[in-house]
Amino acid sequence: MLDLRNQHVHPFAGMDLASLLAARTEERGDHPFLIWEPFEGERLSLSYRQFRDRARRVAAGLAKRGIKRGDFLLVHLDNCAEAMLTFFACAEIGAVAVTTNARSSGEEIAYFAENAAVVAAITEPRFADLVAAHARNIKWLAVTPADSGLAPRAGAVSKGDAFASLDGDAANLPRRAPDPATPLSVQFTSGTTSRPKGVLITHANALWGGRVNAQLQTLTQADVHLTYMPLFHMNAQCYSVWATLWAGGTVVLMPRFSTSRFWNVANRNRCTWNSTIPFCLKALSEREIPQHHFRLWGTAVSEPPSDKLFRVKTIGWWGMTETITPAIVGDALHPNRPGAIGRPTTHQQVTVVRDDGTPVGPGETGNLLFRGIRGLSMFQEYLNNPKATAESFDELGWFKTGDRVTVFEDGVIAFADRAKDMLKVGGENVAASEIEEVVRTMPYCREVAVVARKDRMLDEVPVLFVLVDGGTAKAPPDLAERILAQCRKSLADFKVPREVRLVDELPRSTLEKIAKNVLRAHLAEESGSAGRGP
Repeated sequence: MLDLRNQHVHPFAGMDLASLLAARTEERGDHPFLIWEPFEGERLSLSYRQFRDRARRVAAGLAKRGIKRGDFLLVHLDNCAEAMLTFFACAEIGAVAVTTNARSSGEEIAYFAENAAVVAAITEPRFADLVAAHARNIKWLAVTPADSGLAPRAGAVSKGDAFASLDGDAANLPRRAPDPATPLSVQFTSGTTSRPKGVLITHANALWGGRVNAQLQTLTQADVHLTYMPLFHMNAQCYSVWATLWAGGTVVLMPRFSTSRFWNVANRNRCTWNSTIPFCLKALSEREIPQHHFRLWGTAVSEPPSDKLFRVKTIGWWGMTETITPAIVGDALHPNRPGAIGRPTTHQQVTVVRDDGTPVGPGETGNLLFRGIRGLSMFQEYLNNPKATAESFDELGWFKTGDRVTVFEDGVIAFADRAKDMLKVGGENVAASEIEEVVRTMPYCREVAVVARKDRMLDEVPVLFVLVDGGTAKAPPDLAERILAQCRKSLADFKVPREVRLVDELPRSTLEKIAKNVLRAHLAEESGSAGRGP
């Protein structure tokens, strides 16, 4: 497996994310880079020069508070201008931004903070006390003035300093030679086991991601990228922000997706590009579609039937945090097979194999494997987890994605299914085992199993089956509610089961394992019966 850390000539030698922003500022200083569209309060437009100046002042403020190169900073924020400024401020001084899902529970925050050994944290008013209580070893906490563009509720903040206090003189910033191998950020996976893994991303990863995604999306300086996917995920950072920065275009940032605000924001800013998910397409399809300026969208599949409704071409893509960019993508300039993902990019290697490791044939479904260069075209490693890093690769250096795809005769690829215990809830990856671990040790819960039920808006939602110790007849009448309460305490809200089913027996497969395929089929049959009516 190639590793460019030991190479004398690096594709981005002498560069990092901060130097890319500096170069764009030199070339296009007065061009809008970030337009922040909050749901309340004033719209904010920052040129490349204004954005860089503010980010450098935040960087100086971080340095003044003791943050130095190599330090890990917890950034627990929903979309807001401060989230982008903080990320680039960290890049400026060589600190590592640990961006965490803003819907995480206190226990999850504690795990993230401990795993990354964060020294300080930045959050928003509604999360301030939660972060202060669970990120126990931080030296200080800074709090933004608003909750992702919404005025904080009265008395929301009892701990933390104002984000405005992170304001320093950029002239005092320590000089630092750009190094593309320097760690840039950590993004936690949703986890294929009970514990998420921290994906370590380098400056080279960001530069690679910006350049490749700009090419795949055919972005130019004239493009305006509408961004409402969460900035704590790779999609918004790499597919939207870094790609737009590489091209010299404009990012329009919304707090989150809003059906009622989507078209107003898009048309006010003459947006041309949009990274989205099926949930958003479904919601928008139920509203009137006005005239617009979009030329391309990117989502799970190429050219879905909704393209005719929206009058815009959609390219599909497949990627994950570890792959940085899509490894499979539709063609922005040519027709694609409707409903398929696309073809492997020329920037990375993809193979599809059977369970025995042999290549699949035309029309066959198999396991998707991926290979790239560590720290450049794929992630560097799982933070402080060498065992998980090693186990994620096979003996030939292929990364085991856990996804299954179908390869058509012409080489086009379609997504088939996910690893058995992974759910996709409204665009969020959810590990069934993480939910099961929360419930497994509760009283009366002899065995538990989480499976996905199809959902019209969220794609999938988790349903929890509980084999009651001693039988359901002996279970407390409020057992299901107790289980849900424990899940709400321990898990992010999107991971909480939508339904708890108490049962006296569970279907079995070989070696007495719970036959989750039978449970899935049962839920699917129920949904089909409900759709047919009486």
